[in-house]
Amino acid sequence: MLRLGEGAQVFVFDGEGDEYECEVARVAKHQVELRILRQLGGAVESPLRLTLAQALVKGDKFDWVVQKSTELGVTRIVPLITEYCDVRRAEERAEQRMQRWRRISLEALKQCGRRKLVEISEPAPFEDFCESAAGSDCLIFSERGGRTLREVSAEASYAGRITLCVASEGGWSERELQKAEASGFIAVHLGSRILRTETAAIVAVTLAQHLFGDLR
Repeated sequence: MLRLGEGAQVFVFDGEGDEYECEVARVAKHQVELRILRQLGGAVESPLRLTLAQALVKGDKFDWVVQKSTELGVTRIVPLITEYCDVRRAEERAEQRMQRWRRISLEALKQCGRRKLVEISEPAPFEDFCESAAGSDCLIFSERGGRTLREVSAEASYAGRITLCVASEGGWSERELQKAEASGFIAVHLGSRILRTETAAIVAVTLAQHLFGDLR
């Protein structure tokens, strides 16, 4: 374990967008007092408010999606309970599940130099999510076709906010696709190759940041 003594320099952020260079002024048994030296400037957060609505998946794949999408600048992650998702994972104890995902996201946040915490919502049934997101700028990725992200970007202005919906390994059911269409979601695809769900999530986030955010 790293032990910091008086005079050591550290960097701290408040999770709301501000970061400071500080100096350790005093060390007690259960408390450390810092002296702020300066507030750091420079934009490190994407101007795009990007929500990833990802269906729950098996094993540690969802953990990996949380980590990598945090590095890529997502604002919010919504775990989705879909007809073909990993129901066992969806039924895990909520407190343990949320603590793990938030810990993974926080570590990724510190590693990549971000300053705003990623909001991770409680898992939501896909139909409930559709109702709450109806009328907003939502793209649903489907192996059954749709437009490309570039085509969509040329036709619409997303005013700095977009939501990406990615299915589990089993894809979307016909009923879910109909619900998404009725909610105004736009069907898109990622090309002719079939990607694993965790790959599709990261590719979708990367392309969205390239087209609408700061990965240019």
